[in-house]
Amino acid sequence: MAKADELSFMYFPEDYRWSHGVLIALNSAPWGGAEIDEVNRIGLRLKTKIGDDNAWFQEWAREARKVEDAGRAHIAAGRKTTGAQYLFRAANYYHVGERFLQPKESGLADYKRGVDCFRDAAQLIRRPKIEHVEVPYEGGSLPAVFVHAEEVPGPNHNKGPAPAMVFFDGFDVTKEIQYFKGVPDLVSRGIACLLVDGPGNGEAVRFRNQWLHHETERYGKAAYEYLAGRKEIDAKRIGVMAISLGGYYAPRAAAFEQRFAACIAWGAQWDYWEIWRSRFEKLDSGKLPSLSVAWQHLLWIFNVKTRDEAMKKLEGFRLDGVVQKIACPFLLVHGEGDEQIPLPIAQKCFDAVGSKHKTFKVFTREEGGYHHCQIDNASIGVAYMWDWLESVLFDNH
Repeated sequence: MAKADELSFMYFPEDYRWSHGVLIALNSAPWGGAEIDEVNRIGLRLKTKIGDDNAWFQEWAREARKVEDAGRAHIAAGRKTTGAQYLFRAANYYHVGERFLQPKESGLADYKRGVDCFRDAAQLIRRPKIEHVEVPYEGGSLPAVFVHAEEVPGPNHNKGPAPAMVFFDGFDVTKEIQYFKGVPDLVSRGIACLLVDGPGNGEAVRFRNQWLHHETERYGKAAYEYLAGRKEIDAKRIGVMAISLGGYYAPRAAAFEQRFAACIAWGAQWDYWEIWRSRFEKLDSGKLPSLSVAWQHLLWIFNVKTRDEAMKKLEGFRLDGVVQKIACPFLLVHGEGDEQIPLPIAQKCFDAVGSKHKTFKVFTREEGGYHHCQIDNASIGVAYMWDWLESVLFDNH
């Protein structure tokens, strides 16, 4: 990889995927998901084990358990707020560590510890108010976290029902990881947030066998109707967003569930079948494409055994003929140097979007947020998105 194309911070210069994984933890620090020293302790222990995904898992789980134990000791001593801060970090470390495991079975207990740490921490903090909920979905339900909007003074922030965003995961993240991507800042602006593990993600796939499919509007509708049924939410001001592969999920949901009042694609998609055709071509030629997790993750979330079966499933993951139907205000946020989804693909998607109110924000190397989903500077990415949401969900109300 040429120097100009490297991640802004390569903890493991020879390994894009591992460096990207470290950044997922580090960029959560502004919202309580990581402490730099703890992440560095993990990294130092892994310096001689680069590429060994089992070692990755073991070291993240080791640090997570150490932080969790300290947090639970604080809670037992009556220091509940401090204990919650430790548990939030532990939750994030458990999930960052588990992401690379294939097969998944050996990490499920630690994954569950992460879910439980987050749940326990959420019950101990005063703000934001966090509630674990179930979203009814096709005879069952999807696990979700509802983060209540905080009351904000000002002429545009009415005291009535609040606006809200549905926030779906991406290809390989979880609702717990998503929380540490600026959600506390979003709710502090008076916008509630429903973080959902949709099919193929998080608890939904690990514990409920809810496999990924391309018809995002099915669970988009379920999430919308769940929020619309809550008395503190304004049904006319519910938007949808998602990150990375969520650049497919959110536009698809907004295109076919037109009650959504806004849509954010945090990272672009266009033809996910073609992305994976190209990735497999590189792998077969001995080259390493820029991937956030091992390629076998694709087979697992589809519950298939072969690449050919996965490619068949991917045929539905195309946005041409879909984004043209989007009518609500639309924002696409992309990094100019995105290694996973090149900028021309983002431009092609944006040009096709049918909304009359659409915005394309490209972050450059000079300003930061240059890489995939602003992995190099999440703070400026979320600040831009939340500013845009305020202008859409409050100023035009």
